[in-house]
Amino acid sequence: MKAMILAAGLGKRMCPLTLTTPKPLLQIGNTTLIDHALSQLQKAGISEVVINVHHLREKIIQHCGDGSKYNLKIYYSIEETLLETGGGIFQALPLLGDEPFLILSADVWTDYPLEKLLQKKTNSAHLVFVDNPNYNLQGDYNLDENGIVHDNLSNKLTYANIGILNPAIFHAEKPGIFRLFSVLKKFIAQGVVTGEYYSGVWHNVGTPQDLLLIQKFL
Repeated sequence: MKAMILAAGLGKRMCPLTLTTPKPLLQIGNTTLIDHALSQLQKAGISEVVINVHHLREKIIQHCGDGSKYNLKIYYSIEETLLETGGGIFQALPLLGDEPFLILSADVWTDYPLEKLLQKKTNSAHLVFVDNPNYNLQGDYNLDENGIVHDNLSNKLTYANIGILNPAIFHAEKPGIFRLFSVLKKFIAQGVVTGEYYSGVWHNVGTPQDLLLIQKFL
């Protein structure tokens, strides 16, 4: 299975740090956000990774290289225009192939065991959910007792920016700027998207305060 790291964002909430450093290269302890993600993928058994890049992309490409220092093969999907999550994944599909692939955001810090996802079979998507953080108290979607994702009004959880996607869900899409949730919406309505709840360590590293918080756990 291949994996894709979403790393193209501008990191606006991290300013002024991200004026000169792309968010995936921000330091946490003795590593960076993207090094942490790549290390997790390698330990899980992934051997090929696609990274989409836009903001200060040359620095990310120079830092990660061809992936050999991580015992990985890394390919880059360069976004001249920021395409959002869905558009960015769609553009990278030729690099990802026809089989389901793991998706992970570069700004997620977690101890979730990614190897669990390698065993998942899906014709649409399988998503990981966490408790709602302060910035997203309303949550994103519901998860029923059978592991089916729904879009009801109450008891929502937050999508952890970790999951498995089947490229078939993009067959009706065209190149452009769109979010992943706009693609998933119709499949969730059909009751074919599965998910799981994770209660372990998970942080979305969006602000300088988040960086300081995570340092305390190291």
